[in-house]
Amino acid sequence: MSEYLLEMKGITKSFPGVKALQNVDYQLKSGEIHALLGENGAGKSTLIKVLGGIYHPDTGQIFIDGKEAAITDVNSARDNGISIIHQELVLVPRMTVAENIFLGREPMGRFGVDKTKMIADAQKMLDNFNVGIQADMQIADLTIAKQQMVEIVKAISFNCRILVMDEPTSSIAEKEVQALFGIMKDLTKRGVGIIYISHKMSEIFEICDRVTVLRDGTYIDTCVVAETNRDKLVSLMVGRELDKYYVRDHVASDEVVLRCEHISDGKKLHSRVKDVSFELHKGEILGFSGLVGAGRSETMQCIFGLTKGAKGEIELEGKKVTIRSAVDAMNYGIAMVPEDRKLEGLYHVQSVRFNSTIEVLHEFINHLYVNTAREAEITQEYIDKMHTRTPSQMESVTNLSGGNQQKVMIGRWMATRPKVLILDEPTRGVDVGAKAEIYEIMNDLTKQGVSIIMISSELPEIINMSDRVYVMYEGRVTGCIDRENISQESIMHLATLETIGGTDHV
Repeated sequence: MSEYLLEMKGITKSFPGVKALQNVDYQLKSGEIHALLGENGAGKSTLIKVLGGIYHPDTGQIFIDGKEAAITDVNSARDNGISIIHQELVLVPRMTVAENIFLGREPMGRFGVDKTKMIADAQKMLDNFNVGIQADMQIADLTIAKQQMVEIVKAISFNCRILVMDEPTSSIAEKEVQALFGIMKDLTKRGVGIIYISHKMSEIFEICDRVTVLRDGTYIDTCVVAETNRDKLVSLMVGRELDKYYVRDHVASDEVVLRCEHISDGKKLHSRVKDVSFELHKGEILGFSGLVGAGRSETMQCIFGLTKGAKGEIELEGKKVTIRSAVDAMNYGIAMVPEDRKLEGLYHVQSVRFNSTIEVLHEFINHLYVNTAREAEITQEYIDKMHTRTPSQMESVTNLSGGNQQKVMIGRWMATRPKVLILDEPTRGVDVGAKAEIYEIMNDLTKQGVSIIMISSELPEIINMSDRVYVMYEGRVTGCIDRENISQESIMHLATLETIGGTDHV
């Protein structure tokens, strides 16, 4: 009997111009949670797609319980007990929980699908995990966390023995994270081996037994989690010590570039923005912090002209301006990188060049004439400035790693030469190496006179990168914290205020 439930040996996979995996090994034990760690583009997703039968390796072997497995497609992977829960959930929103769990393999009766049996069988599985979900509910009516639970139950319903979880906590709250971890521990007691992919180091140290690190498509090392530390793992991931992770050496001026007063979303019911006032200085990184639902993103959407009926006064460089649309905002020199680059930012079927230049078409299109040389020049300028790693300008942006997609997004808006750049969760879903590069880019932009508003749910990011921090609670600003007083305690105090008595300056 093999020591390992799963062994992947010498896996190599190449694409045109890119060697995604080079002789990679990976082992998973029964009942183990084994993290797969690496920067975006390190080869994690490619390795998982090989395991799941989506990609065919050029060379290499896969063994399950010591026997070589022929995984040629998704169905053969499933037949070998392998299930993958992808970062983007693939449930059908307008179908019930039971219909999603049994999709494509519905129990049949004399007159077609036996819905009664399907709901009963699904409910039994749901109850086994005590997730509080009814099998006849529509997926669209569930929270993201509940949908995540349905994905897990669906995976287990295939008699899954190897479960891959790709960034499962990226869109759920801390309470829901702990519930998910409880289910994962329950699964390991049943002998299921879990491959866990996450950029959150704290989760790896909380839930995982071992961790394997990939870098540039190659196997680097496997460590027992209890015997390593964060600094060691970071150095394995990036191939160097990160002596200066957060880069902030520019001192902002006192000149006010943007002043916003009494901003609200104009909604009488369910208002998310209520009388918000703040000011932004030239060359400053101004942090906006608060709990999920505090109204930070919604405030910036009002300022950027995305909220119909928004109210309040906006001054740019001392002059009152009226912003009724995103075009107005851009004309005044305001740019915004949205929170969700997948849904709100990138054109995924288009190239890096298309995504880089879509906001500055006037610079290379004159009536029917397209200056492709100028278009390529603009694209290359921001590939170089953002240090974006891409095989070519014509590469589909969806093929890039998360960190490089984010750089394309920031570069696109920098091409508009903004005075004010709003970054909503600028490093969400990117690895530590890409984060450090984005911080350096932000620092360089402030040196060039760009003023940045940064919304972030990551307190270390807010604390180390911000010159000042405005904190919000239930649609209102509860305080402004100066640089020397920024701390986790001062932020959380203002983020959890239950009564608003005006703006505190800390």
